Amino acid sequence: MASTLTTGHCFSKWWRTHCLQCPLLLTASPVRRLPLRISSLPIHQRGESTISAKGSSVAALPKQMPLKMDPAMEEEYTSQSKLLQDFTNFPTINKAWIFNSDSDSFAAGNSSQAMFSIGQPSLLANKKKTLILSAHITKGIKDSVNFQWSPFPVEMVGVSVILPSPSGSKLLVVRNKDDESPTQLEIWGSSQLLKEIHIPKSTHGSIYADGWFEGISWNYEETLIAYIAEEPSPLKPVFDGFGYKSDASIDKSCGTWKGQGEWEEHWGETYSGKRNPALFVINIHSEDVRAVEGVDKSYSVGQVVWAPLSSQSSSQYLIFVGWAAEIGPLKASRKLGIKYCFNRPCALYAVRSPFSEPEVPEEQLNNVTKDLSKVIKLTEGISSAFYPRFSPDGKTLVFMSAKCSVDTGAHCATNSLHKMDWPADGQLNPTQEILDVVPVVMHAEDGGFPGLYCSNVLTQPWLSDGSTLVLSSIWGSVETILSVNILSGTVTRISPTDSSASWDVLAVEGDNILAVSSTPINPHQVWYGSFVNKKELGVAWDWSTVSTPFTDYPEQVKSLLSSLQYSIMKIPVRDISENLPEGAKKPFEAIFVSSKDNGKNDSCNPLIVVLHGGPHSVSLSSYMKSWAFLSSLGYSLLIVNYRGSLGFGEEALQSLLGKIGHQDVNDVLSAMDHVIELGLADPSKVAVLGGSHGGFLTTHLIGQAPERFKVAVARNPVCNLGLMVGTTDIPDWCYVEAYGSDWKSIFTEGPSAEQLSHFHGKSPISHISKVKAPILFLLGAQDLRVPVSNGLQYARVLKEQGKVAKVIIFPEDNHPLDRPQTDFESYVNIGVWFKKYCK
Repeated sequence: MASTLTTGHCFSKWWRTHCLQCPLLLTASPVRRLPLRISSLPIHQRGESTISAKGSSVAALPKQMPLKMDPAMEEEYTSQSKLLQDFTNFPTINKAWIFNSDSDSFAAGNSSQAMFSIGQPSLLANKKKTLILSAHITKGIKDSVNFQWSPFPVEMVGVSVILPSPSGSKLLVVRNKDDESPTQLEIWGSSQLLKEIHIPKSTHGSIYADGWFEGISWNYEETLIAYIAEEPSPLKPVFDGFGYKSDASIDKSCGTWKGQGEWEEHWGETYSGKRNPALFVINIHSEDVRAVEGVDKSYSVGQVVWAPLSSQSSSQYLIFVGWAAEIGPLKASRKLGIKYCFNRPCALYAVRSPFSEPEVPEEQLNNVTKDLSKVIKLTEGISSAFYPRFSPDGKTLVFMSAKCSVDTGAHCATNSLHKMDWPADGQLNPTQEILDVVPVVMHAEDGGFPGLYCSNVLTQPWLSDGSTLVLSSIWGSVETILSVNILSGTVTRISPTDSSASWDVLAVEGDNILAVSSTPINPHQVWYGSFVNKKELGVAWDWSTVSTPFTDYPEQVKSLLSSLQYSIMKIPVRDISENLPEGAKKPFEAIFVSSKDNGKNDSCNPLIVVLHGGPHSVSLSSYMKSWAFLSSLGYSLLIVNYRGSLGFGEEALQSLLGKIGHQDVNDVLSAMDHVIELGLADPSKVAVLGGSHGGFLTTHLIGQAPERFKVAVARNPVCNLGLMVGTTDIPDWCYVEAYGSDWKSIFTEGPSAEQLSHFHGKSPISHISKVKAPILFLLGAQDLRVPVSNGLQYARVLKEQGKVAKVIIFPEDNHPLDRPQTDFESYVNIGVWFKKYCK
């Protein structure tokens, strides 16, 4: 069959005509219907008939689409769309804050306030809404906890960042408009808007809110706010009938002429078109905004925090993370992609606040200003430093490090935690000693601590003792909450250990923690934890479930989820060799989700093998609506954390470098054999689904083991490393994963014929002639990480060979394919594709 190419735009007419029978896809008005751009069918299958919904007529499809859609296929799309929307509408909890209360009950430790940031996708608007919901927390007798919720959430329209002040008395709200509009800062009090500040684009562009460079910090007096924003747009020539205007055509900083189209490097995926992140401080009373001087223009900055005030100095420092532009292995002036890539060298720097400048005589101003703007590198002896946090007493600066990623080239690896003393007199020493708090764990003992794997650190992560911080970290296939004592280095697992659910910390206040937990079959549940220190009972934390107003799925969904079960399986390694490190010989894990009746009466549901990307990422035992949706369609899921995944120690992770397409493929096949031998899966009914490196594995598996898979789906897959290396924003990834430890000595952006041959041999396209399974490709046209050409080339070769392939391209999406309509369309198509070929 010929390959079918559709896009996310061209299918909207079919969707409106054929899926309007589903009541959940209708709006209140029969005229305003959900404008989903669903490219679910090839052109030759689209119908012409007129369909009505609730009495309203719908125009017929254009005459150039004469063939009707198969009624069974139409019903499948309609029913699955309805079910998926029930899953999609459920909100998720993203952040939370706990505030002091002025009530007398709080003085006794019995009352506080909480604020939750909730995300909910809007299919109609094709955006992710942010809602704020508040709660009053009261502690009762016997440590019972009661949450009194506000009656309704409030949508934060156009808001990119919200951040309470240290005391909780003020709230910063950032509204980033388009490039033509000013950035808007709002300062809110408990009951009113206190200040509204518009910052023109001539001062700076949008404030960064991407979770990577993002950094916004109140000072301790709550008068200044430091933040990261795009540097001002540079002057460019304006052409008229007399040529160009010279005053707008000269870049005075470098004395060169710049044209409209002059190329400027950016940080790759999701950063195309964004200007360099720079550091600014605003005085919220005077509304004076000042750029921080002295930071080298070749550096990108982020994650700023205020240093403690010194009684012996009138000035105050800002601490920030800096990434040099020249971070390629050849030290060329090249910004390699940075999103999801912890292998980019970075360091902590200190610089005085621009509002710290003393009044001096005019003739001395230049020298003093130069001295005050001097930037000091704090972490000279370590290749990676980020997430700086000061202890409550201001005496210690702690930070995370991804030095294993930087040193080996793996885009993500095991973290370490470090600290340094902060001088009381404010006199910084660039050679300050850096001490290890939690070192890298090379391999974990059975069931033991595998090391730190943290994707974030709370702004206020400290317990009341001032020396224990609370982190969320990956532990095998589970996310867990840890406490780390920075004096002793002791790491303690404080979320319940008798459950395989995943836990994530939301907020810390005193000795109380707000957290969420979930499993693949149970949506997020809010928990309130209190430190009780009952060591004699072996219990240090008491956890109470919190009744929330946003945990009520439709009855059909609740019934479907209640029929499911899951377990985390240990999968023995079968290709053990003598030169394999101990950590790589230990079993890896897979999460198995199935119906409670699966395997009974010698009948097994069809199996979907689910593969994460990275490859140095992990699939957690947490709730994902896409997994729950596929499980609810009658499939078992085998979610494989092959060796190389996060959460299993550094030796297991590093063992994959140079062995992609072999070790990871064997691990997946071993996991499949394991569930088949247990009688939990039918080997004749197996599908495979993966994205990015998971797509790399998907296409490898259907080529290397073609008889074992009935059908496949690949989302932005790596299919040809030789093609990817010249088009991706992370060419070093191709060398690291294909060559292993030798990559640094051979890396080049102009690979040799020998290297291209090596890349081809490591790539799925080298096995494409053996492929039998029908495959669906979901591709983002704006993907800079794995450009669309990778999947398209593979699909076109399949077409040449007369095999079944379907391609859907989303014109406005990049690598994650996570815009609400795109995500919805993707999984409707995945569900129907699997139903068609793997029943």
